[in-house]
Amino acid sequence: MKVAVLAGGVGGARFVQALMEAIEPREVTVIANVGDDLELHGLYISPDLDTLFYTLAGLGDEERGWGRASETWNASETIGLLGGETWFRLGDRDVGLHLVRTEALRRGEPLSAVTARIAQAVGLELTLLPATDDRLRTRIRTPAGEFDFQEWFVARGHRDRADEVVYEGAAEARPAPGVLEALEAAELIAIAPSNPFVSIGPILAVGEIRAVVERRRDRVVAVSPLIGGRAVKGPADAMFTSLAGGTGAGQVTDCYEGLIGSLVLDEADADDAEAVAERGVRPLVTRTLISEPEARRGLAETVLGLVPAS
Repeated sequence: MKVAVLAGGVGGARFVQALMEAIEPREVTVIANVGDDLELHGLYISPDLDTLFYTLAGLGDEERGWGRASETWNASETIGLLGGETWFRLGDRDVGLHLVRTEALRRGEPLSAVTARIAQAVGLELTLLPATDDRLRTRIRTPAGEFDFQEWFVARGHRDRADEVVYEGAAEARPAPGVLEALEAAELIAIAPSNPFVSIGPILAVGEIRAVVERRRDRVVAVSPLIGGRAVKGPADAMFTSLAGGTGAGQVTDCYEGLIGSLVLDEADADDAEAVAERGVRPLVTRTLISEPEARRGLAETVLGLVPAS
């Protein structure tokens, strides 16, 4: 069973883990958000790709929820001591990955090729692809001004209300090699429970990707990132309030208008199933908080059960 997953960082990685407990990893292709990418201290940093690397390879810090396990912070402390910017924390182990990626990109390798090499080095059996090799950056427009995503999210603690999200470079961006092929070949396209505005939105802002997903809508299922109208982590619920006018499953469905045939929502949101169905989308209710094995299995079975028997 070939499955293509559109994913951001933490939520996307955990969802992919759940799928891989049910099907062979080699059957899974993850198409990752690069709208969060940034250049800092001369290094090219791709936070969502890195979270996917670390989590899926068993190298991530489970307690902190991001970065490498057994991390140390000597480089960051030295940067601060010398007056450099420390708002975006880089662990010593993490820096090693950024050095390798940055050197390869400066040699002219595309991001997709570097990503494939790193994925192989850390032992990933699935296929991990950036949505695009081109420059695509998410920017947030707020009452306090417009900011690069990481400046808004990390440096300013996403405290400014998001009035608009802009995907800079999306109009010119082309899908990375393998992305369209994976979407066309997939028996199921799954949209992970990642933030629709800043994790999935940049992927779908690439026109050719959006067109394939739209054309294959009947094979597309999204998992709501909200439980009881709240985000498990991050600013998704606040963004739904300011950008979509509410935090119900209906608003989640609206984010993917014309793109999905089914939406998986948590049992806490079961009363919203009718609002989803009224929008022409099939509601599927199960537990979506996948911190426990039973819930992971249930979610994977619900999603994969949409694939018709051969």
